[in-house]
Amino acid sequence: MERDKVSIYRIAEEAGVSPATVSRVLTQKANVSDEKKKKVEKLISKYHFSPNAMARGLTSSRSGIIGVLIPDIRNPFYAGLAVECEQAAHDRDYSLMLSNYMNDMELEEQRLYKMISQQIDALIIMGGRVDELITDEVYAERINHISKLMPVVITGKLDGSDCYQVNLDNSEAIDRIMEYLISNGHHDICMIGGRKEVDSTYTKRTRYRSMLHRHGIEFCPDYLVETGDYSMESGYRGMNSLIESTRKLPSAVIAINDLTALGIIQSLREHSIGIPEDISLVSFDNTILAETSVPRLTSMDYNYDQYGKTLIDTALAVLEGGKPQKIQIIPTELIIRDSCRSLNKGI
Repeated sequence: MERDKVSIYRIAEEAGVSPATVSRVLTQKANVSDEKKKKVEKLISKYHFSPNAMARGLTSSRSGIIGVLIPDIRNPFYAGLAVECEQAAHDRDYSLMLSNYMNDMELEEQRLYKMISQQIDALIIMGGRVDELITDEVYAERINHISKLMPVVITGKLDGSDCYQVNLDNSEAIDRIMEYLISNGHHDICMIGGRKEVDSTYTKRTRYRSMLHRHGIEFCPDYLVETGDYSMESGYRGMNSLIESTRKLPSAVIAINDLTALGIIQSLREHSIGIPEDISLVSFDNTILAETSVPRLTSMDYNYDQYGKTLIDTALAVLEGGKPQKIQIIPTELIIRDSCRSLNKGI
């Protein structure tokens, strides 16, 4: 372990104690057993780890700062949510400390410990490993250590952890999109984008198939296109692949997010396929991209102002000794624009 990467949380993990216990040893406070104290002191000596003002402050004062860990602020979904969090924090006289790890799991860990070492009062984690369908047990245990020291709120799930969750109603979201398309006469419906290992994507795909079955529509395997990520490029590749491999194009395509939808639009244009004249297109996120694309995208809105406010309010409620609900769900709303048309006769 390199010296510059050692933190109070790494010491705690290796010693098998909580970060608060390490802090008490560092500040020479009582209520630490001799056995635990010796383990911690041995590691402190081994790594030449010395207490600083931040470490001493972990058990005493507040900084007025909430840390927010984000996979990639360039994604309009995270950018929009971060802005709403910042506004909600400002309304409560708090500041945000944003940290991006660019979808790099190793960098995520470094940024996480760096942020905590700067004495944040609470931590909000968006995306990344809290989005995974199957929880990383080691990561969950690490977050549990942190949650003993400060409030931790996530935007996904983390099985076995004790943190708070503020999630979107993804089941409701995909159900609404499917009902909208089917009620407008679409039966050949394709879904493009994402990874099945991501919990929200898995939910959307499962509900997509369930809604087809509910309406007596046969599922076509070609119409479920996995791209491996959520980028514009993946949407472009996914749509190209569908055009090249299927005998019958769908009448409607659901993009996993607005970025993916832009790639789909590019592919359809290059193949002279009109939107919505030939294929209707709907997406998730309702970011600025949906409003400014041509045609303007029908997209699922996530009530970003309520979402951001709930994240901040939850973190501060825990910090102030309150007991908010462990899991809170944010409702969604489908915003109808210009990218879909009805196939019903007479409409």
